[in-house]
Amino acid sequence: MEAALWPMLSALLGALVGGGISYALNRQQFANQLHILQEQHKVEFMAETTARHFLGHKGFTDRSFETLRNHLGGFTDDELRKILVRAGAIRVYREDGSEWWRLLSRMEEYIERKQLDQIAREI
Repeated sequence: MEAALWPMLSALLGALVGGGISYALNRQQFANQLHILQEQHKVEFMAETTARHFLGHKGFTDRSFETLRNHLGGFTDDELRKILVRAGAIRVYREDGSEWWRLLSRMEEYIERKQLDQIAREI
């Protein structure tokens, strides 16, 4: 190898090692900050997790607001609605005026189930 390539390879190796160390430290710092924020706002995070659990149940695509309020106590109605929105849910009103919530990610499943129900009624 030529003598002129050694300094260039050394600089490249130094940049790669330094960049790798910097990336690892920043990633660890980000994970630590996220963990600290989750601990500071644990009630909200757990409420969102619980809301996703109830709205993600296999047998039910929709849940009434009353059911969710009974299982997620300690929040006002508006706070609970904000939690549901952060969890990825949308609100729907039924014909009787009752408030129901479903996960936006389960919308296709809801539509398929509606179509199957309509086909079953026609038969």
